Amino acid sequence: MVSTTAQPSYEVWVSGQIPTSGTLPTGAPQQWSPLSTTLIQGANDAILVDPPFTVEQTRQAGDWAERSGRNLTHIYITHGHGDHWFGAALLAERFPGATVVATEGTIRLMHASISGRRRSFWENLFPGQLPDLRVTAQPVPAEGLVLEGHGLHPIEVGHSDGDDSTVLHVPVLGLVVAGDVAYNNVHQYLADGGFDGGVDTWLQAIETVRALRPTAVVAGHKDPDRPDDPRILDETAEYLRTALEVVAAKPTPQAFFDEMTRRYPDRLNPGTVWLNAQRLA
Repeated sequence: MVSTTAQPSYEVWVSGQIPTSGTLPTGAPQQWSPLSTTLIQGANDAILVDPPFTVEQTRQAGDWAERSGRNLTHIYITHGHGDHWFGAALLAERFPGATVVATEGTIRLMHASISGRRRSFWENLFPGQLPDLRVTAQPVPAEGLVLEGHGLHPIEVGHSDGDDSTVLHVPVLGLVVAGDVAYNNVHQYLADGGFDGGVDTWLQAIETVRALRPTAVVAGHKDPDRPDDPRILDETAEYLRTALEVVAAKPTPQAFFDEMTRRYPDRLNPGTVWLNAQRLA
């Protein structure tokens, strides 16, 4: 039995890197970045943010959430990229009391992710690994989300590594679950508009998060060995400025890949750099 006097807390589950069907210029298998799923938990209830996207990752994240002993009331999606929500319907079936919620902008992009070339992108990279792709999210209630009397506030921040991004602010914990507004020692995805003015709006989104004065920031893609230190906002912004500097020299895709991996040799998953580089072609 979970104590009724427990204070709110949070935990993060990181789904590790998995191979895609692609390869890097080095000939090495291309990987997908580690993904963060956050469980914000009260004495008896919990809200889960950003489930992973393959069937196996979703099963593991569901096992982790179940071990918390909490009743899952909501699954919140920060943005429309499929790697942060494809598993939502599976989790909602596993936890029948949980309602999947997102902002209207995110829901629009969720629908876009399961049609046309965007759907093909995911299915080609992860053949046979994805669940049935369907959108079950409902709009977030006007009052936001409430966990045992504590407010959790979705904040729309515009473009980050994709359009109509949001973060979830949990004031009682000094926490921002930042989705892909922040990265934590993982190469950042720029291919979805980042080279067409998106970097400037992403920098503005970072400032919106910074203004909340968080004491913890959970990045959507996180090195599991690093803490959720707000300094990752500075690191994310610095990476963006570096990418702009490199792109200004009009590099070839290979040159961009080589330069970014040279400047950030310790960041996880150079596969993302290659996705970005191909956008330059």
